Amino acid sequence: MPATIHHDKTFAAFLFDMDGTILNSIEVAERVWTEWALRHDVDVEALLATIHGRKAIETIARLGLPGIDPAEEVRLLTLAEIADVAGVEPIAGAADFLDALPAGRWAIVTSAPRALALVRLEAAGFRTPPLLIAGEDVENGKPAPDCFLLTAERLGQRIEDCLVFEDAPAGIEAAEAAGASVIVISATHRTRLETPHPSVADYKDIAGRFTADGYLRLFQKER
Repeated sequence: MPATIHHDKTFAAFLFDMDGTILNSIEVAERVWTEWALRHDVDVEALLATIHGRKAIETIARLGLPGIDPAEEVRLLTLAEIADVAGVEPIAGAADFLDALPAGRWAIVTSAPRALALVRLEAAGFRTPPLLIAGEDVENGKPAPDCFLLTAERLGQRIEDCLVFEDAPAGIEAAEAAGASVIVISATHRTRLETPHPSVADYKDIAGRFTADGYLRLFQKER
C-alpha cells in the first residue's frame, strides 16, 4: 500500500488555499502590485514580501500611507488583477486531485476577493468549487483563523478534523491558530520554507481517498 501522510490520520474535509497552493498567480500579482507601489512611492521589494496570503486591504492599511482610501485602492488593484491573468496556471496535478474529491468534503479558502478568485480559477482551468470562502467573507484575514473556522462550519465539520493545504506563512499560521492539520505545497517557493508540517512540491505524487468509514486519507503515490 502507498504510505500515508500525517501518520495515518483521517480527515473529514480538505481545505485549500488558492494562490500558490492550487494555482500559480505570482507573476500577475507581483506585476500589478509593483505598478501600484511605484505609483505610491512604496519600496517594491519590501511590499512584495508581505502581500502573499493576506487580504489586500490589510496589507495597504498597515502601510499607513497619507491621503489614500485603502478600500478604493483595493478596488482598483482588484480590477487590475481581474483584467490581467497572463501567467496564471495550475499547480501540477491540482485539477485531477480536486476532481477526484467528493463534493461537500472540500473547499477553497482564499484571501482574494471572490470576483478575482473566480477569474483566476477559470484562467487556470478549474471548475467552480462546491464551496469558496473569499476575502470578503470574513472580517479578519489570514493569519487570523477566521476563514478556516468559517469553512469548517459551512461544511458541517470540526476544524480539528480538517486538513489545510497551504503555501504561505500567513495561511499556515491561520490554519495552526484554527486547530487544523496542515500540509505545505512548495511549488511556488523561491527559498526553502522552514516548517514542522509535511511538505510536497505539487499534487502529482499524492492522492486523496475515502476510507471504509467515510473519512478522507492522503496518500503518497507509489512511483
